[in-house]
Amino acid sequence: MNGWVILVDHARDFPNAETPHKVITTSDYLARPKLFAGSGRAKIVNLSRSYNYQSKGYYASLLAEARGHRIIPTVETMLELREHKLYEYALPDLQEALNLAAHRARATEITTFDLLFCFGLSPDARFEAFGRLLFDWYRCPAIEVTITPGKRWRIDRLRPRPLAKLGPEEAEFFRAALHQHTQRDWRNPRARAVAKYSLAVLCDPQEPLPPSSMETIRYFQKYAGGHSVEIDLLTKRQLAELAEFDGLFIRATTSIDNYTYRFAQRALQEGMPVIDDPQSMIRCTNKVYLHELMDAHGVPIPPTVMLAEGDDLAKAEKLLGWPMVVKIPDGSFSRGVHKVETFEALKALTDQLFEDTDLLLAQQFMPTEFDWRVGVLDGEPLFVCQYHMARDHWQIIKHEPGGAREGTFRTMALAEAPPRVIDVALRAARAIGDGLYGVDVKEAGEAVVVIEVNDNPNLEHGVEDQVGKDEVWSRILQWFIRRIDA
Repeated sequence: MNGWVILVDHARDFPNAETPHKVITTSDYLARPKLFAGSGRAKIVNLSRSYNYQSKGYYASLLAEARGHRIIPTVETMLELREHKLYEYALPDLQEALNLAAHRARATEITTFDLLFCFGLSPDARFEAFGRLLFDWYRCPAIEVTITPGKRWRIDRLRPRPLAKLGPEEAEFFRAALHQHTQRDWRNPRARAVAKYSLAVLCDPQEPLPPSSMETIRYFQKYAGGHSVEIDLLTKRQLAELAEFDGLFIRATTSIDNYTYRFAQRALQEGMPVIDDPQSMIRCTNKVYLHELMDAHGVPIPPTVMLAEGDDLAKAEKLLGWPMVVKIPDGSFSRGVHKVETFEALKALTDQLFEDTDLLLAQQFMPTEFDWRVGVLDGEPLFVCQYHMARDHWQIIKHEPGGAREGTFRTMALAEAPPRVIDVALRAARAIGDGLYGVDVKEAGEAVVVIEVNDNPNLEHGVEDQVGKDEVWSRILQWFIRRIDA
């Protein structure tokens, strides 16, 4: 089931005529545990008159979670909004956003007032950004915020506002906000089959080097639509909408300190399958951690020296020789990776890099014509590519003032790749987890070593899927479906 369901205590609270979605009473919902069974994961808006502990509204949200349904609000939200001390940890962030909105609007209020937010929207457009953050923290259909202006505006209280206690104008605004929130599912079912699953793909249309281009994401979207999976694209400003989906596929460059990690964490909290999961992001995005992990699991890596500020650089020179490669812990797409030829160059580079990080990695330089990239999904190989070095450069990507220049590629069947390359890649990926990884491997003479494990590897239609074709996309979909069904 891919539509929305509205729960009310009494049918007159929200007549069916006012919405294209199914409206049922909380009593009916509580009494029918098999409701919507076998029709996908219902998405439910709980508009009960009370969210108090052990009320029908409370039990409706509690049982919705037990039945695997998506519910707004959750029991956790109901409980947190009961008492100031339970939501006070969110107030610093919320008050920061509130004061920013008031400053930008040059607000002139001087006395305490109440402000209504419905699905993150407010009749007062000045506080739109604050409303989005509020709904991010507490996905409740309607929240009333009591605000005291001053040099620093203060939030005195947050409380849910039941639909039955809204005035006529407020109720009209509520219906408009509900319509906007659920609009993506409002379509004629006769014109389009309803998908069984819904998958969010997080992307950044402005990112210059994304792991998947918009053209590739659109291809995946079209392919998934033919296999009962509806895909919607989300950007970094749509965290509040994530809970309405069954799974999350991150196709923006991941980092622990940007929005991608917050999305991954929220997906984990919602109990939905996610690629990339937070643990994989933590493990893969830091090369220092990755070095320790590979070493602990006996996965071969290039000779490596960990450097801290103040260390004697001569130890790196002695163990690695020249040239050597120096890496910052959290670089991606060949950024933050430097080759140095002399001790003087090493000293100058590390002095510069230590301004932003406490640790660096120095590795023996291993010149090759190409790097192997083995895609691994759920512990099994997904694709194999050779990424050739950019012309007149020692890396597969050369960053230049006008953009980036990449080398050529060659995709091959899994059976054609050297078994030892596949083996070492699988060992590396399995040390991380059971998600999707791209393992970079160098093969130089008898040496086969792992250079890096990427938690959100490139997936481009016509490149990584050139040989496997739609089998690559099918296996990704099945990864999500198995976990959603479980």
